Amino acid sequence: MKRILFLVIFSVIGIVVIYLNNRPAPEKESLPIINPAELNEEMVDPELQQLGLGHTIGNFSFLDQNGKTVTQDEVKGKVFVAEYFFTTCGTICPKMNQQMQRVHAKFKQDNRFRILSFTVDPDTDTVAQLKRYADGHGATAGRWIFLTGKKEELYQLARKSFFVLKPAEAINQGDVGSDFIHTNNFVLVDQKMRIRGYYDGTSAKDVTKLIHDIGLLLAE
Repeated sequence: MKRILFLVIFSVIGIVVIYLNNRPAPEKESLPIINPAELNEEMVDPELQQLGLGHTIGNFSFLDQNGKTVTQDEVKGKVFVAEYFFTTCGTICPKMNQQMQRVHAKFKQDNRFRILSFTVDPDTDTVAQLKRYADGHGATAGRWIFLTGKKEELYQLARKSFFVLKPAEAINQGDVGSDFIHTNNFVLVDQKMRIRGYYDGTSAKDVTKLIHDIGLLLAE
């Protein structure tokens, strides 16, 4: 009887071992690569709407909060999050940058990651103004980078690279001008300058997902 019981137990153990060794490996979690053809047409410059593959963030050159020229070379080979904001905003921007502080706190020690905060109001947001704002948000130099420059160049990057401006969002903001970006989107970009996700920067839940997704890209 004991011999039979032993054989049964041994057989069950063998079956379990074979199953564990041969079961399919779980699929690795990955993020989509987002191209213009997959976005709402309202968000995409007409010249790019049919681009199904191969979109990457374009070249740029702006000044950061320390007066240093920053180009696309700063983020090539790195994961980064981009946002558009302005320092005197009293509505969504404070909520967005409160959430961005969570992102910064999580990854500020990782040289493979950057945050780029582009102003939409460069007339007000001078280098000195951005410096005050960055210091007020505990931004680590070289990790969370606030950028200003020519308005037309900032907006062209928003329209043709990050796709964060649509006609309905061009609103009159008095002295800022009639063409004005006011978006709550955070844009996640990978090491190859490809868009991998959009997130509501005013939503703690969305930003928690963003933090998770940044980790996925850093592990790729």
